[in-house]
Amino acid sequence: MMRGAIRALVPAVLATAVLSGCSSSAGTDADAGKNGDTDPVAAAESTAAEKGAPLGGAGSACELPVTFDLAADWKPESVEVEPGSEFAALGQQGSATMVCEIDAKPAGNIGYIRVWQGKGASTTPRAALEDFVAGDRNASEAAYEETEAGRVPAAEVTYTVSGELLDEPRKERAFAVATPKGPVVVHLGGLDSQEHEEMLPAYELAKKSLELG
Repeated sequence: MMRGAIRALVPAVLATAVLSGCSSSAGTDADAGKNGDTDPVAAAESTAAEKGAPLGGAGSACELPVTFDLAADWKPESVEVEPGSEFAALGQQGSATMVCEIDAKPAGNIGYIRVWQGKGASTTPRAALEDFVAGDRNASEAAYEETEAGRVPAAEVTYTVSGELLDEPRKERAFAVATPKGPVVVHLGGLDSQEHEEMLPAYELAKKSLELG
């Protein structure tokens, strides 16, 4: 069975419909950024997230090939995907399998940081990301760059996701690093672009504090 799979992946669909009232305020903030009054992404990245417990090591909620710091109040949960189960596709994107999700709701946002395990110790971070993005048929406008996660060579992608249930395209991003157990992809989504931008400090904390486990 895949623990939490439906709860993990369906909110991006259901919450869009249930919480559609958020769209007006999100649009206001987005419009402000477009008019040059503020740069939401720059503002989020310049605000450090309060550090919570580390994740990834032995005994943590998700034991991973990497470790990184969680933002305070974000709740991690291990995900197990049973191949061939009726929900297995929800935990698969490209050749990567979801192994951990970190819920932002206790911290006041609607969205997740999800950790995906890829295949092949020789797979480069860029190749892992290209495969991951290609696994989402609604993804477009992908922009890649070489970077670092902590002191580990990494690649990062920003892109947009569109769909019938979305009022407007939604920003998403992910970074990947290579490990002896295969590439690890750390992905940030969100209910909409406003939620995504508000959660960026937690994503940046994970990226800056990452170490190979």
